[in-house]
This record gives sequence, C-alpha cells and structure tokens, in this order.
Amino acid sequence: MEKTAERELGKTSRRTRMIVMTAAFAALACVATMVVKVPSPTGGYMNLGDTVVLLGGYLLGPGWGALAGSIGPALADVLLGSPVYAPATLVIKAGMAALAAVCWQFLGKGRGPLGMAACGVVGELPMVVGYWLYDGVLMGSLAGAAAGIPSNLVQAAFGIAASTLLAAALGRSAYVRREFPRL
Repeated sequence: MEKTAERELGKTSRRTRMIVMTAAFAALACVATMVVKVPSPTGGYMNLGDTVVLLGGYLLGPGWGALAGSIGPALADVLLGSPVYAPATLVIKAGMAALAAVCWQFLGKGRGPLGMAACGVVGELPMVVGYWLYDGVLMGSLAGAAAGIPSNLVQAAFGIAASTLLAAALGRSAYVRREFPRL
C-alpha cells in the first residue's frame, strides 16, 4: 500500500512539474515573440519566439513542448493585435515543437549540434509552409502569399541557429542535463 502511494505521489509530482515547466515555456515563448519584433516586408514581423518553441520541444518532449510552443505565440498574436493569426499559430507552432522533439528523440540525440540543427529544420517546415498556406487562404491567393516565404525562412534560420546554440550551451550544465534528460 505504501509503495502504491509513493508511486502515485511520484507521478503527481512529475505531472505537476511538467505543467509548471510548460506554463513557464509558454510564457517565455509569448514574451520572446512580443519583445523583439523585426518588421518583415510582407507586413508581419520576425521574432525570437521560434527559438523558445524549438527549445521547449527539445526539453519538454513532443506533447508538453507542443502545448507550450503553441499557447505562448498564439497569445502573443492576440496581445499584439493580430488575433486572426492565433488559430493558425496554435496549430503551426504545436507542429513545430512536436516535430522537432520527435526528430530529436529518434534521430538527432547523440549527434550534437548538427543533429539538433537538422531537427530544427524539420521543426521549422510547418511554420514556413503553414503560414504560406494560411496567408494564401486569407489573401485568396497562394501566389500572393508566397511573398511572405523569404521572411519566414529568415525567421526559421534564426530560430534554428539560436535554439541550437542555446541548447548546446545549456547542455554543458550538469543541472540542466539532470533536470532535462531529453536534452
């Protein structure tokens, strides 16, 4: 009976920890999306949010990472006055974090920064394609929406580079490796 109670307490503690970490990453993704905004020629903006979305996927795993990675940037869309993008952002950023995390778990782990960068490329594909398709629906023209692809590619490249460098730096810490064994 005591062992069962201990196991349940352990599960509850791990679940609570993951909920708190997910909320923290969602908040961080929201702030990273809002604080540094570089206007793009297509009318949107580039930001640091993808860095946190990818890093959250790597550290929290596909499920929790997708939740954190989608809530934060979608909330930023609403707070920054672009609520029309919030539904797309929820889906696109969740896909980003989940794909990057799955790629990392099955293909990239143990391959160092290059493996992580490759998984970042896989993770960023839904962002580039997703916003192109969503803009195409909003504009009524995929050809017209293609003008946004270059700025999304720049944002993707920055997100990949920054998340890879940050994860490599964090991975040097024994504390981070202990607390986030997925890294």
